[in-house]
Amino acid sequence: MAQPSRYYVVFLTTSYRSLAEAQVDAGELIAAHVARSKELHKGGTLLMAGAFLDRPEEPLSTMAVLTSREACEEFLKGDPFVQNGKVASWTIREWANLFA
Repeated sequence: MAQPSRYYVVFLTTSYRSLAEAQVDAGELIAAHVARSKELHKGGTLLMAGAFLDRPEEPLSTMAVLTSREACEEFLKGDPFVQNGKVASWTIREWANLFA
């Protein structure tokens, strides 16, 4: 069996109660976050990202899949939500894709 492809996933928990609240309170941050994410995606280090919507009773959480731990650290370092204190916690996890 071939070795699985390895990626790194950033999980973030924001200080917002919902995506709707973030859209109202942080429109400029969202725009900057999306623009930067598109640049990283175009550059090949950010593979996919998005918000979790299935637990409305919990704070808004997001995730991003990147190509390396270093790419995750750069993603966090330059993220407008992190820079503006809107991320309550984050973690980086190594992930093996068994089917690609």
